[in-house]
Parts: sequence; C-alpha cells; structure tokens
Amino acid sequence: MARYGWGSGYDFYDQQLSVAQRAARADRARKRLEREGRSLTGVSIAGRIVARSFWGKAWCRHLESYSDFANRLPRGRSYLRHGCVLDLGIDAGQVSALVSGSDVYKVKVKIAELPVARWRQVSEQAGGRVDSLIALLQGKLPEGLLERLIKAGLFPARKEIKLACSCPDAARLCKHLAAVLYGIGARFDAAPELFFVLRGVDSGMLVADACAAAVPQPVAGEQLADGEDLGALFGIELAGVDDAQIGEAKPAKKAKPAKKARPAKKAKPAK
Repeated sequence: MARYGWGSGYDFYDQQLSVAQRAARADRARKRLEREGRSLTGVSIAGRIVARSFWGKAWCRHLESYSDFANRLPRGRSYLRHGCVLDLGIDAGQVSALVSGSDVYKVKVKIAELPVARWRQVSEQAGGRVDSLIALLQGKLPEGLLERLIKAGLFPARKEIKLACSCPDAARLCKHLAAVLYGIGARFDAAPELFFVLRGVDSGMLVADACAAAVPQPVAGEQLADGEDLGALFGIELAGVDDAQIGEAKPAKKAKPAKKARPAKKAKPAK
C-alpha cells in the first residue's frame, strides 16, 4: 500500500470504525511519521467547538455558506476532533496537510491571493475604523464592519478555492479536505495573522490606511501667515526670546595680530 495514500485502496471500512479506533489509528500514523524524521504541526481541538477566536469563527461560518460543502463538512469536523489532521502548514495562497484515514493522505488547498485593487476596496470599506493592528488581529471590529469586509471580498469566493486530496474519493470535497478546511479555522485561533498570510496581503496596510485617513493633510503651498505665533503652531513655548534677539548674528571680531618681539640690545665691550 502506498505510504501516503497515492493510489491506495478505498476507505470502505473506515465508516465502521469507532471514535476510539479512529483516534488510535491517527496516533499510530503520527508516531510512525515522527520516527521517520517528519516534523509535524498537527491540529487538535478540545470539545466540539472548532474555533473560538474571531477570525477562526468567521472562517468557519464562511465555509458553511458554500452550498456544495454542506454534506461533507460534518465528517470533516469529526476527523478534526479525533486528531486525524496530523500536519497543517499555511503559506501565502496555499495550505498543505497530512490527514489520517485508512492511509495517510496528502491534502492541498490553494486559495487565490487577494488582488491589490480588491484589498484597497476592503481598506476603503474599513473607513478608518480599525484602531490598531492588535485590535484587528483580535477581531475587535466595530459592529457591522465584518459584513462589509466580507462583501468587499476579504474572504475567498468558492471559485477562488482549489482542492486536492490523494485519497480515492471522487467527491469534490472529501472528508479529509473538509477536516483540513476546518483545521485552518482552528489554526487561526492560535495565530490569527495567518489569515492575512493565506490571503497574501499585509494586515498592517489596513491599519496604515486607517491612520492616514485620520491625519489631516497640509494644504499644498500653505505658508505661515505674517504675525502667526510659531510657538502656538508647534505647541511649544519660545520663552525668553524676543524679536530683537531673532535676527542676523553679528560677525565675530577678528583677533589682533600679536606684536613682534624686539631684538635684544648688544652688550657694550669692556674698556
């Protein structure tokens, strides 16, 4: 049987396994891969809740809005809860994972990076309402702002997601892929910045644009009017300096050349 599931047999008997058997099988697969020198970053969740953070929950809700995902997503949640997602890595526009089934399957999820023009549209929708990068990552957004960001295209459309699994299931979304899609949301709990990595955008740009919109810009060609108080303009005190002291500095006086020493008188000869 192929080690990572390429061309391996069907998972006919998989549905007959108990929860404990499925979890034990995943644990054995994990230990085998680690003995072979694989460095794994799996995804595990406590209880039935997949994601608890703002970005994790928003991601999962967005997945569940795809009508063609509805039938397979519940199986994916079950696989995730039982520790079947052995490894999951998130990079710009791509997720790579290993999922335990009747074999260990390779999963790839490709997501189109957010175009710059649409990212600018998202920034405009934010409208200067993002106070800081920390607030953005924690999901502390004003009410209704998330809905506007979704409509502006912050989350990927269904056609922007490409799915691939090495298992023999002919369905567009197999249970291994569904487990990984939910695993992405769970990973956002620990590292919400990965959402922006996955979409290929700089989260700091959203905050920078908001800050730029909040700072008044100087009018081109604007000059200080006659008599305008410099201290008031810059918020400082120019104490002890009057108008008479502000002017052209007098040149320093040139030092007088030193006087030449007179030669000593010659001694008169003795008589």
